[in-house]
Amino acid sequence: MPAVSASSTARHLRVLIADEDRDALSHLGAVLESLGHEVTPYVVSVADAIELISTEDPDLAIVVVHKDDEHALALIQETVEYASGPVIAKTRDGDVDFVARAAERGISAWIESASPEVVQGAIEVALRRYEEASRLETRVEQLESALERRAVIERAKGILMERHAVDERAAFELLRDHARAQSRRVVDVAVSVAEGHALLPKRV
Repeated sequence: MPAVSASSTARHLRVLIADEDRDALSHLGAVLESLGHEVTPYVVSVADAIELISTEDPDLAIVVVHKDDEHALALIQETVEYASGPVIAKTRDGDVDFVARAAERGISAWIESASPEVVQGAIEVALRRYEEASRLETRVEQLESALERRAVIERAKGILMERHAVDERAAFELLRDHARAQSRRVVDVAVSVAEGHALLPKRV
């Protein structure tokens, strides 16, 4: 993970850290507090983690891999699912297999050291990746919505072309003019047409 100076952090974050080893958690908690972050209560079980994530809603979560890989992976999986921010895994040195398995469960970054520079560097990377993923997800949703709107309009045009014996351009103009006259969106008028509530008269 890239390292940055601890002084470069611009955000005070509420961080949840989780593992079955309280001594390891205490050390990492102290590092996070030295970086200016607030550490939420330590947790040791998957159920406790879910409860705390739901009530505390941390900005960031770090799962420490101490001895039990399966426990750590379960914590990661549940934390990624329930948290509203990124998840970082603190792994053992050189544990590439675990990193790969953790990545499949959605971690945004990982660290192998608890030094302040490495921890803060991983936090910055995780935040950026999470924000980029969120923007991409929003963009995908926007594109899907645009495709759905287009499909509705195309369906409405087809109905109007058949009902009014007009071409595609004229059918769209009917939709547009009706929308303007009623101060509505074209897609809303198209939905009404598809449902049989607007612009349907004229079939002899």
